[in-house]
Amino acid sequence: MIESLHSPHVARVKALIGSRGVKERRQAGLFIAEGLQAAREALTAPGAPFIKSLYVTSSGLLKLSDFDLNEVDVVEVTDAVMAEMTSTVTPQGILALCVLPRREISELSTLATKKSLRVIYLHEIQDPGNAGTILRTADAMGVDAVITSPGSVDMYSPKVVRATAGSLWHIPLFESAAFADVVSLLPEAQPLLLSSHAKKSILDLPLEESYISIFGNEARGVDAPSLGVSDASITSVTIPMAGRAESLNLSAAASIVIFTLSRTIAG
Repeated sequence: MIESLHSPHVARVKALIGSRGVKERRQAGLFIAEGLQAAREALTAPGAPFIKSLYVTSSGLLKLSDFDLNEVDVVEVTDAVMAEMTSTVTPQGILALCVLPRREISELSTLATKKSLRVIYLHEIQDPGNAGTILRTADAMGVDAVITSPGSVDMYSPKVVRATAGSLWHIPLFESAAFADVVSLLPEAQPLLLSSHAKKSILDLPLEESYISIFGNEARGVDAPSLGVSDASITSVTIPMAGRAESLNLSAAASIVIFTLSRTIAG
């Protein structure tokens, strides 16, 4: 039982979720997932990320009574230590120290021959809530992979991990990949870019085709030159809106696109 707030365990966790957390996570190859839902997914998902250590309070351990923890490094801590470790206001008494997955963008080539491929590309997305919500929606709708560009939010930051609600363990995620590399590995997939000025509706796209749906920065958006490709190589589409709203926020627009293109998967 760890009782001291000055324990090295506390210092390690705080470094991973602190202001310099991105650098610490990359150097240590570790990230933090808080709460019962994240721990449940980490304990039951067949693939990475894997748990390195599981910090629990006495009440947190009771919540995990249905799981076999014999192969897990379980570290019991006091409520005060858990409160010091976590970034949430009301900790659930469960905090998982997980191994950061090491995925190479070249692994995307294994999807190149898949029919009706669905891939999400996030270009310089900054808001953790948006990033996590989009990944969660992609998981729910059967998307094959989520990819982020250089300069995007760290997908393993505590806020993003929390916003994914466990979906981080269900869908392949590739970070800091140049768009040119993505399209070269998936030559049959048509890049799609949302635009309010586009003439083609997303409802008119043939669902049997493969697509890379691109979503840009919350403030600046994204265009072909920013992606390092020509305008001719990208299909611009719009979401038809019958109401009076001028636009949708990023996660709402992405959810509509992902659902619309997933109809062939669900069917």
